[in-house]
Amino acid sequence: MNVYGQTKLEGELAVSNTLEKYFIVRIAWVFGLNGKNFIKTMISVVKTNDEVRVVNDQIGTPTYTFDLARLLVDMRESEKYGYYHATNDGRYITWYDFCVEFYKQYGLTTKVTPVTTAEYGLSKAARPSNSGLDKSKLIENEFEPLPSWQDAVKRYLEEANL
Repeated sequence: MNVYGQTKLEGELAVSNTLEKYFIVRIAWVFGLNGKNFIKTMISVVKTNDEVRVVNDQIGTPTYTFDLARLLVDMRESEKYGYYHATNDGRYITWYDFCVEFYKQYGLTTKVTPVTTAEYGLSKAARPSNSGLDKSKLIENEFEPLPSWQDAVKRYLEEANL
């Protein structure tokens, strides 16, 4: 889709073509205590806006770095090498659904208006409309699934002190 995606794929291929034992873990919609993320941005936005517009035609599932770290340690302690998809558990959602949920959990009553990607306008990065990842290989290899994304948001908000 863009140079970023192309270079990620090239990196994965370089690893898988060079090494016999490797873990390549694909993730999406990452949020955590360090750095910027969608939750921090959208909570900050309400300080100066009574209403926010959020894309409602891109789907995926969020990934909490705390939960991902546990999985990566479990993987490292195994010899179940290969490609994996890892996001928090739950049905596929849109960025709009995600925002509505963490605003609710955070106690915000800001109006969230769903818009299409085209209506939203230019973004810093082109994003796929479907970032849904099949996590069945985690189960097949007996790794513990990441908790629900709703639970991850709850724990994140308790820890983040936003």
